[in-house]
Amino acid sequence: MYIVEYESQCDLKVYFVEYESQANKDGLWYVVKYESQADKKIYFVDYESQADLKIYIVDYSSQAGWKNKKKQHLLKF
Repeated sequence: MYIVEYESQCDLKVYFVEYESQANKDGLWYVVKYESQADKKIYFVDYESQADLKIYIVDYSSQAGWKNKKKQHLLKF
């Protein structure tokens, strides 16, 4: 995973929610304290070319969602 600088470069727009119950695979994410609590483990890479998924962090939950739906399989549960 790689965090891009501009929205136009991303596959998924992500918003970090305050409560775990608000999280979903469509861009509303909750960061857990322990690895064992996670549904998915995410690894960030140093270079965009190394990433399977490019994300852009948004300011509001209503902005979150997929821009490239072909990549949705990467976050299937």
